[in-house]
Amino acid sequence: MTPDPLHPDKTASDSGHRPFATVNPYTGETVREFPFLTTGEALAAVERAHEAFGAWRQRPVEERAAIVRRAGELMLERKDELARLVTLEMGKLIRESGFEVELAASILKYYGEKGPEFLRPQPLQVEGGEAAIVNEPLGVLLGIEPWNFPLYQVARFAAPYLVVGNTILLKHAEICPQSALALEQLFHDAGVPEGVYTNVFLKISDVEPVIAHPAVQGVSLTGSERAGASVAEIAGRHLKRCVLELGGSDPFIVLDAPDFEKTIKAAVVGRMANTGQSCVAAKRFIVIDELYDQFVAGLAQGFAGLKPGDPADPTTRLGPLSSERAARDLMAQVRDAVDQGATVVTGGGRPDLPGAFVDATILTDVKPGMRAYSEELFGPVAVVYRVANDEEAVALANSSSYGLGGAVFCSDLERARAVADRLDSGMVWINHPTSSQANLPFGGVKRSGFGRELDRLGIFEFTNRKLVRTLPPAPGVGKAAQVVG
Repeated sequence: MTPDPLHPDKTASDSGHRPFATVNPYTGETVREFPFLTTGEALAAVERAHEAFGAWRQRPVEERAAIVRRAGELMLERKDELARLVTLEMGKLIRESGFEVELAASILKYYGEKGPEFLRPQPLQVEGGEAAIVNEPLGVLLGIEPWNFPLYQVARFAAPYLVVGNTILLKHAEICPQSALALEQLFHDAGVPEGVYTNVFLKISDVEPVIAHPAVQGVSLTGSERAGASVAEIAGRHLKRCVLELGGSDPFIVLDAPDFEKTIKAAVVGRMANTGQSCVAAKRFIVIDELYDQFVAGLAQGFAGLKPGDPADPTTRLGPLSSERAARDLMAQVRDAVDQGATVVTGGGRPDLPGAFVDATILTDVKPGMRAYSEELFGPVAVVYRVANDEEAVALANSSSYGLGGAVFCSDLERARAVADRLDSGMVWINHPTSSQANLPFGGVKRSGFGRELDRLGIFEFTNRKLVRTLPPAPGVGKAAQVVG
């Protein structure tokens, strides 16, 4: 299931001596451990961020943007080092870790170049005098990020809001502390002053007092529904803004396939990128009846070529899940479906290897009442459904409580867009698996959360869009006051 930054895959409690730890999911080896901050240390970090905010917000936006752009350059310079850390801590294939570095760097570069333009005052047409929307920072923000994309998730939160002039506290997932520290060092090396970007190894019990602190103006979380509901409740109680990117069970709808081989390749990539541990992975394949048997056979053949092994080996095609607990949880969902009559086309078990591996698995005949029908499958397990027509495809896609992304494959673009328009989701890609780019807004609806990241939209969630109205002296003042009163 979606990474849960408030209830992570660890047995250590807040009082344990090894709350943040690098544990190699390929070997099970504990590589390095880090202590929690005390409550006093956590609140002191908030105070330092608040103190740093005064000077940071006063720097010209072009200077802040140049620092963020430099962070992107440093990220590419450190690509190999960062990629190795990601692979070590959460098991991502080393090739994909390199792609993540490039994507995160592109986000830093994007806001470093476009941010000042996005933040320019917006004139408004008014009668008499002038009016404009000016964009100002809010203050200290808390980011709570998961383990599945240790660099990208942080970049899409931190990049725009550093340019705006906010200061950042970053609570990363407890299984990737070295990635978190490497990012903090990278930002400082790029020129971000002390206190403006701070990694905090927070205890779960200290999340609420940090959010409640008067200096903290907002919180952004990417993670599970449970974590999102908890953070939204805390933020609401303390009247703080929040953005939530939660789980997904994205449909991958196949209406026709003039180039069937490319469609199958897209399906394999859409499901298996990051070993299936992506909120926007294609998790439910909804296939028109006349293509169903051919599609299932093609997908099974594609999965058969995914051999598990060391994620640091460039030739490996299927890495481990992020932890042994994640593997066990996924297998419990598979067993529940099989016990209730689902069919295993391929896979369905665990390879005879050390590490947190699960077979590349295809399930069919999944019905309501099975966990695999309603829950997110966060790993290398695909569910394939047969539908008779476009209406059935849309109804099945929309039957999920999630609404993050989706994909529609069809040679008739008008037909594809008609289906896309009816999907209850924050994003739809046509003839491509759901993906992410710096210049495209990212976010969902329903139980997948609210708010948007990336693109122009992603710079305004934690920005004060202040109205400044200028009227002629004296006569205009009385008239305005009378209207307001």
